[in-house]
Amino acid sequence: MSGLAGKKVLISGAGRGLGEAIAEHLASLGAVVAVCDLNEESAQVVAARIIEAGGNAVAYGGDLGSRQVFHDVMAAFARAYGPVDVLINNASYLVYEPIEKVTEETLDRMIASGLKAVFWGVQAFLEHRDPAAPVGHIINYSSPVAYRGRPNTGAYTAIKGAVAALTNVLAGELGPRGIRVNAIAPGSVPTPATAGFVSAEDYERRAKNIPLRRNGRPDDVSKAVAFLLSDEAEFINGAMLAIDGGIIAAG
Repeated sequence: MSGLAGKKVLISGAGRGLGEAIAEHLASLGAVVAVCDLNEESAQVVAARIIEAGGNAVAYGGDLGSRQVFHDVMAAFARAYGPVDVLINNASYLVYEPIEKVTEETLDRMIASGLKAVFWGVQAFLEHRDPAAPVGHIINYSSPVAYRGRPNTGAYTAIKGAVAALTNVLAGELGPRGIRVNAIAPGSVPTPATAGFVSAEDYERRAKNIPLRRNGRPDDVSKAVAFLLSDEAEFINGAMLAIDGGIIAAG
């Protein structure tokens, strides 16, 4: 995949799950990766594994739902490695529950990590990218639930729908500055991070309803992200790339 060597990439929520897989894959393609996570120890483990494999990575811990924290982390990365080329807004806090059980505390936490952090990340990226660079990249993390109503996902769906809409706005707003803004919508992808919410039996049932008849893998997502960042995708802006085996398309 061309165009990634030496690119400075900041990924939120990269201490585990899909963010971890994306960080490792982009580093293997030559990117310099900032592994950011609320759990700093997890971020350090991922960064250390990337370095051990011959890649280039640095870990940052902090609550990126805080505007000041996100700006501080982006500034630290830029000071250490130079202007940032790519922002991947991957972080989220996932809770599935009936609408009547959603608490103010849960909703505030989900909005902070899944939506506020997108705003703060974009602001910080604009401050710390090279304005003379021919292209910059922002990839946001939405979900098939933004297009298909699923019971007990009210808070998560509202946030991911907002991220999808914001991606459209940013594609039009930032495109004239040479920044391509796209989103991914990963479908059913088992990871250790989702084990507490979805059982093995549930994943087996999901696979039977996916047109390709399997759940996704982390590398399905990381390879799709690499494509969106590559020179091969240079005219793709404002897209929502479904990485779901056909769930959205099939309804």
